[in-house]
Amino acid sequence: MSATRYRRFLKLCEEWPRDEGKKARDLGTFLRQKVASAFREGENTQISDPEKCDQMYESLARINSNYYRQRFPRVRDTSFTGVTVEECKLLLSGNLHQMDEEKKGLWKKLSERFSKSPEEVPEKAPEK
Repeated sequence: MSATRYRRFLKLCEEWPRDEGKKARDLGTFLRQKVASAFREGENTQISDPEKCDQMYESLARINSNYYRQRFPRVRDTSFTGVTVEECKLLLSGNLHQMDEEKKGLWKKLSERFSKSPEEVPEKAPEK
């Protein structure tokens, strides 16, 4: 019986998407690691609590199939802050520095450029 549970979890891991932008914080990668540690012996692994195992699988399968998104549809794809889905993905990806650079105004960029000391400014080649 544990062999079928193991195969079901493997199939779920194959279907679960990975987000390469979230290197160490990706839920798909975390799920794969947990399945590998829970089923160390593969199909021969003895499960101490089969009901809990089945319940975990069903919960993860519902999340993967967007069951809750379909059951409780959103009016808009933004949060209470008004941040769009793309901005949320950028925030969660860890590229905050890139977003800060994009959001800076012209005055801020110019003041930073001209406030640097002469040692920090790269030398230009002499003009002929």
